[in-house]
Amino acid sequence: MKAINVRELRPGEFSLWLEADMNDVNEVIAELGHLPNGYFWDGVVDRIVAHEAPHLAGRFKPDPEAGAYSAYGPDRAALEDLAARLTAAASDEARVRHLLALPRPGTS
Repeated sequence: MKAINVRELRPGEFSLWLEADMNDVNEVIAELGHLPNGYFWDGVVDRIVAHEAPHLAGRFKPDPEAGAYSAYGPDRAALEDLAARLTAAASDEARVRHLLALPRPGTS
C-alpha cells in the first residue's frame, strides 16, 4: 500500500491524499460490490467520523474524485488522525469489512 500522506500546501493549509488504486483491500472492496475509488473512501470517512471519531467532524473538507480521496483544511492534527485511521482501513480486510457493516450516516 502506498502511504496516505498529509502535507502542507501553504502556510496553515494542509491536505490528505489517498490513491484509491494503491490499497491492499481493493479486492475485498470489489467483492463487497463497491468500486475502490475516492467516492468509496469518502463513505468510509463518513462512517469513521460518525461511529469512531466524532471529534473530527467539521475539521476538514473532503474532496473525493474517481482516482483518489483527498481532504483539506487548516487542522493538520485532524488530517493526521484521519490518515492513521484510513491507513488502518486501507491495509486490513477485517477493518474495512467492519467499517462497511456500520450504517452510513443519515440512513436508518
